[in-house]
Parts: sequence; structure tokens; C-alpha cells
Amino acid sequence: MTVTVYEKPDCMQCVQTKRKLEQEGVPYETADLMDPGNLEAAKSLGHMSAPVVVVGDESWSGFRPDLINRIAERTKENA
Repeated sequence: MTVTVYEKPDCMQCVQTKRKLEQEGVPYETADLMDPGNLEAAKSLGHMSAPVVVVGDESWSGFRPDLINRIAERTKENA
């Protein structure tokens, strides 16, 4: 399962999201929203605020510890 965090500079919710993923042991990749291609990819999912988290065909924006916990549980089940 690939987790991608689309982030922007000086974004506290981005920092919190990455910190929570790390605490839960969920590996992730980052993509910079300052890159026009990454920005378009995030917008194409219907999100207008950072961070945008993409897990498979699921995505959300903002700091969502409830959804991160759910992803962490799935990661542990598949380990």
C-alpha cells in the first residue's frame, strides 16, 4: 500500500500528518504542492487544502488522525 502526502512549505497540518504517520509506523512518500504537476494531481482529486493524503483509491485533505489510524491498522494487518 502506497501512501503519498502532498504537502506545501510552512504547513502545520502537513507536519502533523507526517508525524502521525511516522508514529503509527506507516511508510509514506511526499510530493511538493509547489510543483505544478503535483498541484494539478491533488486538485484533480477534488481537494483544495493541504495536505492531501492519497492511499490507493482513497484520498482526503487536512490532518485526519482518525483516517491515519485506520490506515495504520490496515498496514499492520497486511504485515
